[in-house]
Amino acid sequence: MVNPKSSDLEPGLYLVAVPIGTARDITLRALDILASADVIAAEDTRSTRRLMEIHGVALGDRPLVAYHDHNGERMRPRLLAWLEEGKSVAYASEAGTPMVADPGFDLARAARAAGIAVTTAPGPSAVITALTLSGLPTDRFLFAGFLPNSTGKRKSALRELADVPATLVFYESPKRTAAALADMAAELGSERPAAICRELTKKFEEILTGTLSELAEQAAVRPPKGEVVLVVGRGDSLNVSEIDVGLRLKEVMPGRSLRDAADIVAAETGMKRRDVYQKALALSRDADAEDMG
Repeated sequence: MVNPKSSDLEPGLYLVAVPIGTARDITLRALDILASADVIAAEDTRSTRRLMEIHGVALGDRPLVAYHDHNGERMRPRLLAWLEEGKSVAYASEAGTPMVADPGFDLARAARAAGIAVTTAPGPSAVITALTLSGLPTDRFLFAGFLPNSTGKRKSALRELADVPATLVFYESPKRTAAALADMAAELGSERPAAICRELTKKFEEILTGTLSELAEQAAVRPPKGEVVLVVGRGDSLNVSEIDVGLRLKEVMPGRSLRDAADIVAAETGMKRRDVYQKALALSRDADAEDMG
């Protein structure tokens, strides 16, 4: 049993990373903070209480309050009042590291603005876990969070990321994974390497790797279950000259729309679809000008 020892912590806000699956992934320092903080705030009080019970951390008569997207405006002043009284407040997200796709950002920012010390007990993160298991380059990566729900907005967001020279990481709902992968294949390149990482550190952990088009087909047939992280390799273009692209476009454009022709050549060459489409558009305009002349 770990007993509360409030005097062990200096006043301030402590961001506590908690497991994303396996309960034993929590750090000893995180347990010390949960055992010693005057107040504990949690995105999900039930999961935090359960975690403390598993590790023998007694709550005692200390407050355990919910802090999430739906009550942040109401609860933030209460937590700040405790902090300004000189109390230590621990904040734990539902899973993983606070400030990464969770509601802790506004609380930490408000605490800093009030001159209150903010520190963290680092630990598990689904982003880093997925990167290490995906087999894709980790020397440079971009966490892009959740993509928009609607197809149009999702494709627009992906087009903005198409030229980023880094491995891309997304959180996604299992219900939208197949659609998201299909849009990624269309906007980022169907042959781009990727991984579906689901149920990380849990009993049914699974890592599926392949090209975006392959994974999109798999997900459409067998939608993934549980928590999903999508990792997409960087868009390294092949060494293909504009002359080669132009010649191939002239071969495939007759009888096809510019969009379809660009899709075909982009998939064959590994070049960005946007660049190929612009080349096709220029060729089409040149052909129209010749016909008019």
